[in-house]
Amino acid sequence: MKIKSLIKILLTLTLVFGFSSAWAKNIKWSMAGDSLTLDPHAQNEGPTTQVSRQVYEALVTRALDMQIVPQLATKWKAINPTTWYFFLREDVKFSNGTPMTSEDVVFSILRAKLPTSDFKEYISSISSVKAIDKYTVQIKTAEPNPILLNQLSNIFVMSKAWSNENFSTAPQNWNASQETYASVNAMGTGPFKITLREPNTKTVFKKNSKWWGNVEHNLTSIELLPIANAATRVAALLSGEIDLVTDAPVQDLGRIGSSAGHKVVSTPQMRTIFLGMDQGADELRSGNTGDNPFKKKEVRQALYQAIDINAIKKKVMRGLSEPAGIITFPGVTGYTKDLDKRLAYDPEAAKKLLADAGYPNGFDVELRCPNDRYVNDEAICTAVVGMFGKIGVNVSLNSQTKSKHFKELKNKKGDFYMLGWGVPTLDSHYVFHYLYDTGASWNRVNFSDARVDELIKVMEGEVDLEKRNAAIAEAWKIVKDDISYLPLHHQVISWASANNVNVPIRPNNEPLFRFSSKN
Repeated sequence: MKIKSLIKILLTLTLVFGFSSAWAKNIKWSMAGDSLTLDPHAQNEGPTTQVSRQVYEALVTRALDMQIVPQLATKWKAINPTTWYFFLREDVKFSNGTPMTSEDVVFSILRAKLPTSDFKEYISSISSVKAIDKYTVQIKTAEPNPILLNQLSNIFVMSKAWSNENFSTAPQNWNASQETYASVNAMGTGPFKITLREPNTKTVFKKNSKWWGNVEHNLTSIELLPIANAATRVAALLSGEIDLVTDAPVQDLGRIGSSAGHKVVSTPQMRTIFLGMDQGADELRSGNTGDNPFKKKEVRQALYQAIDINAIKKKVMRGLSEPAGIITFPGVTGYTKDLDKRLAYDPEAAKKLLADAGYPNGFDVELRCPNDRYVNDEAICTAVVGMFGKIGVNVSLNSQTKSKHFKELKNKKGDFYMLGWGVPTLDSHYVFHYLYDTGASWNRVNFSDARVDELIKVMEGEVDLEKRNAAIAEAWKIVKDDISYLPLHHQVISWASANNVNVPIRPNNEPLFRFSSKN
């Protein structure tokens, strides 16, 4: 009997531990920078949203083909031009087992509209939201909103009770370096839950056994291990320490692709890289002229025409970029090839423009860039610094981690900076609302034009597509002619992984691990 009992114990241990190790599927994922916060409404930033989307869900979402599909809402209808009803799934639970109801949706939308939310511009047209019953939500907009579904796809739903219990009823004030319970913990309805959070070091996601959806992945866990240094990140991938890199360095793609155990996939990304110039300050913070050269269009155009974008594409980006004339890309409502044409690279014309503007000997200025956010961001900035030097503009480079870069930019530090802008709504309104609207949160160039502000209002409320498209086209013409920003290129993204890892690449650079597998 003792021998039989011992055998049973050994068999049990073998089944438990042997089965677990054999069938446990873990993907170790890396990128240059970490999520800035776990609060799903605090920072509208790509890698941050990538992390949030594994844990939190929205009323609607974008499928692998980027089409809007139901998520927490099964259906919706507009009962008049400004009133929408959303009908919720009745089988959804948060990862702690509590049911999700319309009260959580109402709470989350109102939370995302609060001053500390970086998503408040997304849903600024929403005038009211209320629970009709346990599984029906009414949303009213100030005017008809033709892109409401696009916007709601990025407004994640939180538990009202959990937020109240943990003193997180308002979004974290990220700009003021506030830390809250929700900024370092997460609890959503999504396919994964976060069980460990060590900022900038390690975040562990476990399969959420309470998820309402059909499980199409075979993963038990995901580990996000950010590695800032590109060479170290690639070495970790090739050695097997990492399974997936979602920002593979362009200079290493050939080496990774030639590895028998690895693969590389690339796709044009929904993101444009550009430089911004503060045109509102009376005097540059870092300049030597006693005024602000950026106020003059001739200076902005001179800098534009000093940029050899084809050289950047060839030498810095290894061909994996597309020169841009505006801050949006093919597939976005309002984009046209004619708009996307650049001014000619012409350093001699640039020198003349500087002289005509009163700066024949150029001027000094600091350029601020992130070094862990965009593809080859620091290398791009280094290249343009040399190009500006050729026309007499002496630019010093201040390169730092994205968390510092974005925070200082939001706090109105810096004259000249790099930024990248994606368009998750796939509509030009998103670009204008954040970058050109007077007083908008990311309008750090201090652009202001009364007509553009009027046209943004038309984009928000006009349901006649012909009239709306005409407003978008007019707005693009105004800002393009003004040279409010210096567009560089539309980014191309490359993911690299072990051959046995399958994560579908998408143009928004967001992995959806619920559709992923490890063989």
